[in-house]
Amino acid sequence: MAQSPKTIFVIGGTGAQGLPVIRGLVQDGGDGGKYIIRILTRDPASRRAQELAALGPNVELIAGTFTSEADLRAGFKGSWGAFVNIDGFATGEAMEIFWTMRCYELAGECGVQVYVHGNLDYGYKLSGYDPLYRCGHYDGKGRVGEWIQLQRRVAVGKGMRAALFTTGPYMEMALVPETPMAPKLERDGESGEGEEVLTWRVPLAPGGGVPHVALDDCGHYVRWLFDNPERADGMDLAVAIDFLQYHDMAEAFEKVTGHKARFVPVDLDTYWREDDFWSKRASFPTGYAADASSPALMSIRDNFSGFWRAWSASGHNRGFIRRDFALLDEIHPTRIKTAEEFFRREDEKARAEGRGSLWETVVNPKPLLKIQEDRNLGGRKF
Repeated sequence: MAQSPKTIFVIGGTGAQGLPVIRGLVQDGGDGGKYIIRILTRDPASRRAQELAALGPNVELIAGTFTSEADLRAGFKGSWGAFVNIDGFATGEAMEIFWTMRCYELAGECGVQVYVHGNLDYGYKLSGYDPLYRCGHYDGKGRVGEWIQLQRRVAVGKGMRAALFTTGPYMEMALVPETPMAPKLERDGESGEGEEVLTWRVPLAPGGGVPHVALDDCGHYVRWLFDNPERADGMDLAVAIDFLQYHDMAEAFEKVTGHKARFVPVDLDTYWREDDFWSKRASFPTGYAADASSPALMSIRDNFSGFWRAWSASGHNRGFIRRDFALLDEIHPTRIKTAEEFFRREDEKARAEGRGSLWETVVNPKPLLKIQEDRNLGGRKF
């Protein structure tokens, strides 16, 4: 006899990571799917929420916010599992820590059996608390991730299993504007009339590498965690394509598209002074809805300076941030493993969806992050 589908409550479902995660969880399709996905969203009528609702009958939207205990209880009640990935760029670090902890506590209170925390590397601690590597939007998630692992060991409660899903900068972020690694279309030649070149001008030191994550692979990994709760319990599944160096990325992009690409390393001062987007936002707080008077706030400049220093110290999987690629190959044998594989897949996807080639999607990009889409709709300032 077929088992009834299990309900998984998702916070962060309309974000860049949430979309492929939910697609992975409902990939069975139809009434025979293994999971029912209950998604918390501020606006069920939004484009992204409706895109998720269109995935099928096993997707349920509930209106609410993660800053309401009543809304959280309504979502967790009756749910077998939970996937929680709170947007730290909405709350700021301090509020993200509080609400992520409350999510875990309320999930236990409501009888959730399998809890997956959307996590990031706790670089500040991993570096030996070196302030050079302090990155608030990473440390906030990583700090709570360690707390969740501790709670699982010493406060078993009703027996809720818990796992961390640790990601990194999305590889897709290296192809769109208004991200920390946004490329620029430049022209060769002193006159500026030469061939267009896709150019990354970012502060990645020689030998450094960014543990970029392919978003579509996130769906497979999170599905695996819920499909294998006994093994996943207590696991920190830290994922990445590889620790990618940007000169290799440029070579791969050229090979796939036939268009020129290059990496121009810059120092942090140059990055914050000359980047058209980030130079105007360097003094902004990290957290657009956070209390601007809070002493816990980090500026965008301080936050992302620690971010880039961490990747500059992490090349070749030898720094203080690392990945177990043998484990990832076991869990996801067909995962994206190189920049070239990623670019080829993105080119194929773009053509299949009628968006043209990969090069055309870079020339005419669409928003990737929810914060970008909200800002374009007039909902957020960042």
